[in-house]
Amino acid sequence: MEKLVSVIMPVYNCEAFVGEAIQSVVSQTYKNIELIIVDDCSTDRTADVIARFQKINTHIKYFKLDINSGAAQSRNYAIKMATGEYLAFLDSDDIWVSSKLERQIRFMEANHYNFTCTDYGKIDELGKQKKIVVSCLKKYDYDAILRDCPGNSTVIYDASVLGKFYAADIRRRNDFVMWLQVIKRAKYAYGLNEVLGYHRERENSISINKAGLIKYQWIVYRKIEKLSFFRCCFLMAYKIFHTVKLRLQIIVKESKLTAYKGL
Repeated sequence: MEKLVSVIMPVYNCEAFVGEAIQSVVSQTYKNIELIIVDDCSTDRTADVIARFQKINTHIKYFKLDINSGAAQSRNYAIKMATGEYLAFLDSDDIWVSSKLERQIRFMEANHYNFTCTDYGKIDELGKQKKIVVSCLKKYDYDAILRDCPGNSTVIYDASVLGKFYAADIRRRNDFVMWLQVIKRAKYAYGLNEVLGYHRERENSISINKAGLIKYQWIVYRKIEKLSFFRCCFLMAYKIFHTVKLRLQIIVKESKLTAYKGL
């Protein structure tokens, strides 16, 4: 008997993309799923898109917050309502490959892992793959997650063993804080080096603003995790270096692709 997987999806004004995200869940080869969507008071037609899927998918549960409260509160409400042994996370503009849950849960159960993540690719606003793969580590401890946070839409943990964890009420990096909580209980997280999902890079999204993310990275290190000033400085330097390195790699790859198409 397959264990129930609760898929956690906070959503806000995402009518253009949420349907594709939902479709990637309902198309999973792993079938024992509940998709919990919490709407942070969207003002567009996000609710209409979700309603169309609900009519033909009884395992989709939709909730709408009374007031706009931010992604962390939406995510936390979904976690509170989850009843599955496994908790999986998918942002409302990201997508999974159809075998994502089946392959990742098989990986967990075969190795008795409670906390895992995977590689992921990147797509643009139109859903076109950018030929960029972000690889996860084979094994994480607390220090490794401080340096290299797993992709949010790749994570699954076994709540029946570890319990539930909730996002910090900060505007950005709230998922990062949650993974730091989980790793303290699980001790280790394990990476499956297969591309099982895609992160959508949107021009106006919160996550694309790297300068803003750096600010919240410091808040997590210093104010929430209460690391020493010097350790925070080291981690920030590491993070900035690798962020710049990744951006340069992306620019080089895209330049080469453009030059190839021009031949």
